[in-house]
Amino acid sequence: MKFETVIGLEVHAELATDSKIYCGCANEFGGNTNTHCCPICTGMPGVLPVLNKKVVDYGIKAGLATNCEITRVGKQDRKNYFYPDLPKAYQTSQYDLPLCVGGHIDITVDGKKKSIGITRIHIEEDAGKLLHEAIAGNTLVDYNRCGVPLIEIVTEPDMRSAEEAREFLETLKSILEYTKVSDCKMQEGSLRCDVNVSVRPEGQKEFGTRTEMKNVNSFSAAFRAIEYEAKRQITEITCGNEIIQETRRWDDSKGMSYAMRSKEEAQDYRYFPEPDLVPIVVDDEWINEIKASIPELPNQRKERYVNEYGLTEYDAGQITMSMYLADYLDECVKCGAKAKLASNWILSDISKLLNENNLEPSQIPFEAKYLAKLIEIIESGTISNTAGKKVIEELFVNPRDPEIIVKEKGLVQINDESELLNIVVEIINNNPQSVIDYKGGKDKAIGFLVGQTMRATKGKGNPQMLNKLIKEELDRR
Repeated sequence: MKFETVIGLEVHAELATDSKIYCGCANEFGGNTNTHCCPICTGMPGVLPVLNKKVVDYGIKAGLATNCEITRVGKQDRKNYFYPDLPKAYQTSQYDLPLCVGGHIDITVDGKKKSIGITRIHIEEDAGKLLHEAIAGNTLVDYNRCGVPLIEIVTEPDMRSAEEAREFLETLKSILEYTKVSDCKMQEGSLRCDVNVSVRPEGQKEFGTRTEMKNVNSFSAAFRAIEYEAKRQITEITCGNEIIQETRRWDDSKGMSYAMRSKEEAQDYRYFPEPDLVPIVVDDEWINEIKASIPELPNQRKERYVNEYGLTEYDAGQITMSMYLADYLDECVKCGAKAKLASNWILSDISKLLNENNLEPSQIPFEAKYLAKLIEIIESGTISNTAGKKVIEELFVNPRDPEIIVKEKGLVQINDESELLNIVVEIINNNPQSVIDYKGGKDKAIGFLVGQTMRATKGKGNPQMLNKLIKEELDRR
């Protein structure tokens, strides 16, 4: 029997506001334990919360950027549960009147476009953090995260593979970055998701029983978690067992999930309207003001890069997935670089060095004008592409004008034809077998000889000129 995987996501994004959702405490990552909290976010008796308007602004902006309808009159609700990281014993969230409803995000997987529905986006507060290993045998609580503003983005169960889920998450992340709603730093917990997975026999309309995996904190982890859970459920069904609706914990280091508790339903949380907060009333003027502040979004930018810059769909998609890389490319073009050449450097050597140094795109250590200058130097024939790679590596270590690096490292390309011809003749004389191979129709012999001459010139020989000179010399023999 063949099975189909059905996936829905609940994505939590921390909003990039200066202060928390209901108080004036700093909304910033880090800090000593329990130093970014006050009587309001630690749930002391008698305190009254006040909703941060910027939180609503950002929630509306996220909704508009994901094609949602904005709820004109809404409220907030108490979601009741008892756990040490939530001192009030309830989380202030939204239940039946979320801020945004009925949106969608378009993704492309294997060249096919697909629209993933968004059920709702609502605002809520984060809980604190349990520190299980601070003191052996004890658990401490850090309330710094209590009251940190979040939006929860709930999708329809429209995804059918781990790859579609990963593409959705990447696209959503880029939208949140472009709108500056969230910094999306997953290593700091700014973006995390819960993954709902079920399987059903191919052709069956009814959904299977779903499980939920909590707080998956990377896209690669989400991919692995979905693939694992789908296989686990298929194995259970094939063996004649029933799938239990439950919440599971994904252990990325072990590559497996395990059961935590039975899956809660809405009635388990005993939702009721938050009596200490006024209703949220959104008018056309407010929506239009936020709509006007939304920048060019990833898909729009991708289309512009294809039409104006002449990039391929793939390259444009890779660049625009990160606002920082796209901004960097635009700045290079403003500095006079050809978009295609700048894109090639960004997607190859710069991305490779970012990964090797565990850096985010926002942490490229040198200005775009330096990449534009490097491209200009290569285009003029002063240095080769190979030397350009060395310059890029040096820019990551000690950013400065590429012309200075070229002079310091002695990377200027040899373009003197007579000088190169002498070297070519010597190399060919020393490799008679290559002449025989070439005459025998083995064109790879030229590549070997180019490599030998590049080594003899310490990488400074003009490769195009060397190719030409070697072929001419071989044809003469």
